[in-house]
Amino acid sequence: MRLVAKVLSAALLMGLLLSGSARAGDAELGLLQSYIGSWVGQSVLTGGDEPEPFACRLKVTQGRQQKINYAGRCSLVNMNLSVTGTIYYNDKEARYEATMRSNVGFSAGAVGLKKGKNIVFTLKESKADRGGGMMNVDSVLELTGTQIAVDFNVEFNRSGQVLTAKVPFDRQ
Repeated sequence: MRLVAKVLSAALLMGLLLSGSARAGDAELGLLQSYIGSWVGQSVLTGGDEPEPFACRLKVTQGRQQKINYAGRCSLVNMNLSVTGTIYYNDKEARYEATMRSNVGFSAGAVGLKKGKNIVFTLKESKADRGGGMMNVDSVLELTGTQIAVDFNVEFNRSGQVLTAKVPFDRQ
């Protein structure tokens, strides 16, 4: 169950260890600030022994230096999963970036691509699980203005087991 928590944590709010100045222009900052508020989402984790429903809450607040901060919690059947992080526009690199930390030991970051008014963060990563076997994590976090959506797929190479979930977050 802890492995599922780590996988879900890594996939839900993700990244790849990035840093940079956060001096966004008015348009970039305004877009990020449009996500400030409370969000809720529900989904079902599939691919395990049986589908496992879970519910999530996400709070997005104004951070320092033209950044927004987020703190989220998901409740699965026998555990709680929490993540915190920052999303900002890196002027030097001319891109959106996100960082994340979780209560199950993941710490990461991702680069976001702007598609119209949406920002899409994509993570593709291979990591060792607790048993030393490799797993592949593919995840997409999309900020759409009216919704925050997370899709993820985790494949355990040793067993071939694949866990998936699509979590739409709506403003509360």
